[in-house]
Amino acid sequence: MPRALGQPIRNAMTIDVEDYFQVSAFAPIIARESWPSRECRVEANIERILAILESGGVHATFFTLGWIAERYPDMVRRIVAGGHELASHGYGHLRASDQTRAEFADDVGRSKALLEDIGGQAVLGYRAPSFSIGTSNLWALDVLQEAGYRYSSSIYPIAHDHYGMPDAPRFAFYPNGPDGLLEVPITTAMLGQRKLPAGGGGYFRLLPYSLSRWMMRRVNSDDGQPAIFYFHPWELDPGQPRPEGASLKTRFRHYVNLQRMEGRIKLLTRDFAWDRMDRIFLGTK
Repeated sequence: MPRALGQPIRNAMTIDVEDYFQVSAFAPIIARESWPSRECRVEANIERILAILESGGVHATFFTLGWIAERYPDMVRRIVAGGHELASHGYGHLRASDQTRAEFADDVGRSKALLEDIGGQAVLGYRAPSFSIGTSNLWALDVLQEAGYRYSSSIYPIAHDHYGMPDAPRFAFYPNGPDGLLEVPITTAMLGQRKLPAGGGGYFRLLPYSLSRWMMRRVNSDDGQPAIFYFHPWELDPGQPRPEGASLKTRFRHYVNLQRMEGRIKLLTRDFAWDRMDRIFLGTK
């Protein structure tokens, strides 16, 4: 999107609203049937996030699970009341790649209707759990458009053992032409010929803050593009329950530097200009 002369590029601050026990990496050890009986911490963590964003004067996009919204409708309304965009993360945190076309259509349609009913605003954006739209299921973008979504942020153009579409464009594009759905990939920075993950998540917790800041600034200055940053409410919660049975790799990825995350998010709100996805990419008011 064009910007006024001398104004910094607005980057997109996004939050994937799910609780710690819904993370895909925990699926082998946490039965979906046990979710309703587990301690939910998402509401308190969202309150902390809303306070950080308000203090920094930041408006963000909250990609919210329908399962969470159904149980915490007042939390969803507080997100909307804070001037933030309400978007969909699907209903039950099922990977798009694990669903049939009909199942996916039901999931994204159900979550959109539920969020719109609770939040009282149109839901235009969607992010697939675990960035699970890629080469093998690009039909999902057609389903999203048919359901009334206008953009997706579901492709991460890197190679990863759980997700990724390395050959995808680095910046917003229309996979099916200008009349199709807009896809806004998570941000990568180039170092030589190599793409580096620069858009948040576990990489942001693992890498030094100065490196993440450098990559996002490079995307702004060298590419002239907004960065897309994401994180989860549980990443600000070092006191969360720790289920038994997770592999060493899963534990490392999930728990590394949780205690530093809140401070780093606060730094981000000061070091960059931020806004909602719909305002940056769709030009909404």
